[in-house]
Formats: sequence, C-alpha cells, structure tokens
Amino acid sequence: MTEGETGNNFRAVTIPWSFVKRKVECAGGAFLRYYNVKCHGEDTSLLTSKSKDKAEGVVFEDDVDYLRSLDPKEWKKQDHYAVLGIKNLRYKATDDEIKRAYRQKVLKHHPDKRKALGEEIRSDDDYFTCITKAYEILGSPKSRRSYDSVDHDVDDCIPSTSEIKKDGFFKVFGKCFEMNARWSERRNVPLLGDDDSSREFVEKFYSFWYEFDSWREFSYLDEEEKEKGSDREERRWIEKQNKAARGKLKKEEMARVRSLVDLAYANDPRIQRFKQEDKDKKLAAKRARQDAVQAKKAEEERLIKEAQLAKQKAEEAERARLEVARAEREQQKKNLRKERKSLRDLCKANNYYATDEDETVSLMAAVEKICEMLKLNELQNLIKDLENNGRDALLRAVNDSEEKLETERRALFETRKAEEHKAKKSAALKAPIEWSVEMTQLLIKAVNLFPAGTNQRWDVVANFLNQHGTFTDERRFNAKEVLNKAKDLQSSDFSKSSLKKAANEEAFDQFEKDKKKVVNVVDDSSISHNDESPKLVNGTAQPKINGEIKDKDARDERAWTKTEQELLEQAMKTFPASSPDRWDKIADCIPQRTKKDCMKRYKELVELVKAKKLAANVAK
Repeated sequence: MTEGETGNNFRAVTIPWSFVKRKVECAGGAFLRYYNVKCHGEDTSLLTSKSKDKAEGVVFEDDVDYLRSLDPKEWKKQDHYAVLGIKNLRYKATDDEIKRAYRQKVLKHHPDKRKALGEEIRSDDDYFTCITKAYEILGSPKSRRSYDSVDHDVDDCIPSTSEIKKDGFFKVFGKCFEMNARWSERRNVPLLGDDDSSREFVEKFYSFWYEFDSWREFSYLDEEEKEKGSDREERRWIEKQNKAARGKLKKEEMARVRSLVDLAYANDPRIQRFKQEDKDKKLAAKRARQDAVQAKKAEEERLIKEAQLAKQKAEEAERARLEVARAEREQQKKNLRKERKSLRDLCKANNYYATDEDETVSLMAAVEKICEMLKLNELQNLIKDLENNGRDALLRAVNDSEEKLETERRALFETRKAEEHKAKKSAALKAPIEWSVEMTQLLIKAVNLFPAGTNQRWDVVANFLNQHGTFTDERRFNAKEVLNKAKDLQSSDFSKSSLKKAANEEAFDQFEKDKKKVVNVVDDSSISHNDESPKLVNGTAQPKINGEIKDKDARDERAWTKTEQELLEQAMKTFPASSPDRWDKIADCIPQRTKKDCMKRYKELVELVKAKKLAANVAK
C-alpha cells in the first residue's frame, strides 16, 4: 500500500503483516545429491551418466611387444589388466568392458588369425594362452577379487611424519583413504573431508574406519595349487598350508589399516580442535556448576515457599470440596426424608388403599419397607404412580419389594452356602491322612528301596507312596509327613504294633497254602539197593523222611499270586533294564520272593508271550 513519494528515486510502502521466521525441512532430489557429495564425496546420478559416457569412449590398448614378452608358464606374474589392454582402468573396469576387451584381443591375436597372416605360431608356447588366462582371472568375480587384492598397482605404504608435514594432512591421508576404500565390504565409504567438516561427520568417519571390514584376501599368492595334489590327503595338506598363509597376510593387512587410522587420528587437526573444545566446555561447565550452586539454594528457598502456598491452597480447596459434598449429602437426605413423608402421608390419607383392617396393618409395614428400600427418584416415580393408579400401583410396589428382598435373601444364602462348602473342603484337605496298614507297609518297602544317601530321599519316598498307594480324595503325602511317620515307626515298639499281628496272620495263611501244596513222595534214593546196612549214628539208624528233599523244590515251584504278579510288573516299570542291580531291587519289592524266583517268572512270561504271538501268526 503506497503512502506517497518522499523523493524522486524511491517509494515508501507499508507491509500489512510482520515477518514470521519458520523452519523448513530439506527434501527433494537436489538435497539428496548434495548429501551424497557432502558425506561420500560423490554424486550417484553423475557417476551413472559418467559411467555410460566412459563405456562409450573406452579405448583398449594393444601392446604387442608386451604380449610377445610374456611366458605362459609364469602367468601369475603377468599384469592381467595390461594383457587385455585396460591397464588404465584396472579395478574400475566393468564386466562389459573386460568382455569387450577380450573379444577385441581374440579377434586380433587368435592363432588362426595370425597364422593366416603368415606368422609362425608355437602351439606350446604362444602368448594367446596368457590372454585366455587373463580373461579367466578377470572374467570371474571370485578370481578377479583374488587378483585385485594383490594388484601390483596398489601402494600399501603408510605415510611418514615428514610427508604429512610437507604435503599437508588432508592431501596425504585423503589419497590413502580413497585408495583403501576399494577394499570395503560396505558401500558408501565415508571420505576424509576437509578442515571445515562437522564433528558428526568426523566421528562417523573414524567410527567406520576403526570398524573397517575388508574383503581383501590373498589366495592369489598361494604357493601351491590344491588341484595339483595327487590324493586327498595331499590336497588337504596343501589347503591347510594355504589357509595358514592367507590368515597371516590377512592379519598383517588389518594391522596395516589400523595403523593408518591411528596415525590419521593422532595427526588430524580437527580431532585436536575438538579435544580442545571439549576441554573448554568442561571448564565452562565446572564454572557453571559453581555458579549454579548458589542459584540452586535461592531456587530451593523459593520453591519451598511456593510449595507451602500451594499446599495451603490445596487444603483450602479440599475443605471447600468436602463442605460442598457434605451439603449435597445433607440436601439429598433432606429430599429423601421429604419424599418418604409424602409417600406415608399419601398412603395414610387413602387408608393405605386397604379394604379391611388386617390389610391396613400389613400395607403399613410394606410402605415402611418400601421407604427404606427405594431411592429418591424411585420414590418420586412411585408417588406419581400412586396418584394416578392408587391401589394397583401400591400392590405392584409391594410385590416388587418382596421379590427384591427374596432375591437378596437367596443370593445371601447361596453365598454363605458356597463359603461353608469351601471352608469344609479346605479343612478336609488340611487334615492329615490316616495311615492304614497297607500304606505303612508300602512306606517300609519304600524306605528299604531308597536307602539313606538317596538324593532328596523323602521327596522320592513320598512320590512313591502317592504313585502306588490308594487314596479316597485329593490329599497326598508330602516329605514332612512321610519323615514323621518313619521316625514314629522307628521309635515305637514293634512287638505291640498292629503290623506284627497282620504280618503273622499273613505268614500263617501263606504257610497253610504252602502246606497244602506239598506232596509226600517217597524218595527212592533213601532206599538201599545193596546189602550194606545203613549208617549208624550213636548206634541208631537214621532213616530219611519222605519229602525232605522235595521241600525246597516245592517252595521254589510255589505258584505266583495275583498280588505278587502286580508287584513284579510295577517293579519292572520302576527299575528299567539300565538300572544297576535291577533284579536285586525288584526282589526287594516282592515279599517272600528271591531274585532267582523273579528272573524265572520273567522268563516264563516271555516264553508265554512268544507262544501267543506264534499261535496268532499261525492262525492268520
């Protein structure tokens, strides 16, 4: 907006709004190119266009004198890039350029071509073999990387102090890092930068080079080729020797790179400047801390006063809130009393909508219950309903109140019943388990089965009882209960125990069974078959008793009971075949049975199973 001309050469204007400073985030293709140049020293788009132009304008050299001077037997010592005519490109040459260079060499130097021109060709010593070998090395990515690792054009020397002072830090080390960047496994290798580089850039640069991961390997320098070994052992030995030599060269290479980075870090003027800045910052921070101590004291005093004032205000606000809440409750109680009085007065004015005196008394009591049960808004709705519907509304309210009370009683009863059932169940579970005769015998067997020294012995015994015992509920033995019972049995008098009586009765029953099975058979061996008289003992002949020799066989041939069979099966599951002294432990688990009896019974069962399987196969 023009205010007027104050001179002949300019005009004064007024801007309707003030300037506003805003932050703008960098973005776009131009910024990305700038970032690549700043961080990596190169522009990818420019490199792509340059590579295309370069591919079109590449000229391949053809040094015939050098080719004729090559010895095919010494192909490892030749410069493969010079052989193909790309000596100037070297590691920067693309696969397409290498292929085109090889094709050009083949078209010009193939033995058939040269022989057609009248040149004498030596089939066993022709330089075309060197051209083929060069393409074999450079045409394969793996072999080319192996050759590039030991390229003759690479200078692995570390700059000296005099060179740094003479040519300058950035010139000397910039060239060194740019040359060594070709070995990096990662792309976008950061370059050295200049004296104006930021701290972040410099730290990122040294962080990268201190963690430098080189792909350089030295298999090209192997003294012997693995394929030349006559047998597998010789090839393994050659591979072992080559691997050791490569590892040594790799360590030397990593030590060289580390020495280069350390030397650059020690002579970098930016690092020295950053260290001085850090030192100045520490001194400034120390002075600032000293100044902040006094300021902190004053601030603490101020905060204490503000906290006290805030606390007083909060207490006053809380008191006001409580007062308001109390007034609201009082008002609500007052309104509730008022509505209850209105309900009572309305019912009283209409004789409680009753038809006789008895109903009047019952309805009076019901109205009092309704007054105690209903809330303010419910009472207001009931009064309106009574004014409109009268007796019917009151009866509905009475029925609703009775149903509500009954529902609450039932819920309370169910809750109490569930709590009592839960308490009884928990009390039953907490009660100790009564020890029966069978459980006591099982305990004695487990104690003998797992002697002192067993790892966590009483836990193992308790698990054995829980696994083999019979229970009527969810209660189980623990290690403490088992230990207490074992101590009780150890300290008690066995002659007065019920176990002795049960053991005697069981032994007597077994004796009766064995006695019935014994068959009195006359032993022929006791009858004399010659004229010799029987031997006299104290002047009296001692005859042999019938069945005396057969007692032992009869005892061995005693039939297995169902209980013994079950104990045998359980013991065989408890003690697998890998257990030491397996049959001794199994015999300990079965009363009145020896190790020999258990093994004999096991063999009988095996034969029985085999016979059944054979019969089943025959039936099929």
